Amino acid sequence: MLLEFEKKVAGFIKTNTSFGSADNVLLAVSGGADSTALLHTLCALKAENILGGDILCAHFNHQLRGSESDGDEAFVIAQADKLKLAVTTRRLDVRGFAGENKLSIETAARKLRMESLLDIAKANNCKQIATAHHKDDNAETVIQRLVRGTGFRGLAGIWPMRTFDDIHFIRPLLCVTRDEIIDYLNKRGLEWRIDRTNDDCCFRRNFIRHRLLPALQRQCDCSIAEQLSELSLSAQKFYSLVCSSTEEIWPELADCSTDNITLDLEKFLAQPPAVKVEIIRRSLTNLGSGEKDLTYEHYENVLQLAQQKTSGRKLELPGGLMARREYGNLIFTRRQKGLAVKKSAEKIVELQVPGQTRFGSFLIEATILEADKRRFEKFKQDKSDFVEWFDLDKVKLPLVVRFRKDGDRFIPLGLASDKKVGKFLTDEKVPEEIRRKILIIADAEKIIWLWPIRISEQAKVTEEPRRILQLKIGQSSV
Repeated sequence: MLLEFEKKVAGFIKTNTSFGSADNVLLAVSGGADSTALLHTLCALKAENILGGDILCAHFNHQLRGSESDGDEAFVIAQADKLKLAVTTRRLDVRGFAGENKLSIETAARKLRMESLLDIAKANNCKQIATAHHKDDNAETVIQRLVRGTGFRGLAGIWPMRTFDDIHFIRPLLCVTRDEIIDYLNKRGLEWRIDRTNDDCCFRRNFIRHRLLPALQRQCDCSIAEQLSELSLSAQKFYSLVCSSTEEIWPELADCSTDNITLDLEKFLAQPPAVKVEIIRRSLTNLGSGEKDLTYEHYENVLQLAQQKTSGRKLELPGGLMARREYGNLIFTRRQKGLAVKKSAEKIVELQVPGQTRFGSFLIEATILEADKRRFEKFKQDKSDFVEWFDLDKVKLPLVVRFRKDGDRFIPLGLASDKKVGKFLTDEKVPEEIRRKILIIADAEKIIWLWPIRISEQAKVTEEPRRILQLKIGQSSV
């Protein structure tokens, strides 16, 4: 017969997760009170045919407490054997991983556990992973985020279900408190392991658990854990609405590639404030930024950047990312660690005409052609950014290739007078990403090609040319 605690958990699972009755579930078991209670509760539900799939156990020995860690592992194996459940144990080098990746012990342990849980679940055809987070854990999480600085998304706390790599992480005990868990274990006559490091208030979460929350509770007549649980639930509902709105606008708002995400500024600025923040978060996390590195100040700075009317402004962000406002777009991109070629204003290479010339990662091929009207018509039809024709009689050899430098001027095709290259690029609204790649092709007197943007009026092919200079610029294979 089920106890009230077990019925409460069963009802919460049914209402708040997608846990099907036939699904296999992988249960993370540390041996502590919380995971022991969850283990026996799920077994009780399975015995009553409320759960129909197999229950598998996973235990991770963090190797941080010597013989005590080994004792936890032996305890979990014994519990699984007693309940006739399969168990997978792994030893994790948390301390070594933390040192190599400059992480705290807590963060390193959490990351290694997550990766291992997903790996074990996939290997055993488990679509669900159950962890033993409860109401007090949720209260601690909300407080911890408030201390660090958070918005409504952080106030959502621990969700009953989240999905990673198509695996559902479910938290069946979010409906009960730590006191209810201990009471349940005592009623069932169950033992559990005690991790003494959980009492060390040098860790922020332990300080919140043992000092801050009890102090707050002494000042309140109601349950702090219950109040924070209600706040968390309200924030989750609100955030779900924000996500729905973001999902709806995202396809027409964002242009995504591997290295950058471009947002239509007009559409972005038309969104409600909360949706704007979620669009920023989604853009940055899609490019690889860790959410914990993003603060309220970062979001505010991006919003201010988006509202400015001056193009070309940039903002550095965590995770090696950058935001910039460029004409009608807000662009998130990875910061350049260095171009494939070393840009230097002094680097000038003479072109072989005819012939091939390497310039950094570029290969420039020069060919001299006899003028032919039909050939010229075909060239205009098939023209691309990588090939251009010039009237050879208007070009003063030798030709050189180099990068842009201050003071460069040329007469763009279609204009009657010269113009500073920088001013021309601004007037043409050439994106920063393209500006970084621009090459200058110049003869002995003038710039003839601002590649890949525009050729010079002074070197264009006229109706009656005698010889054509064809220049083709591509990436070198060496």
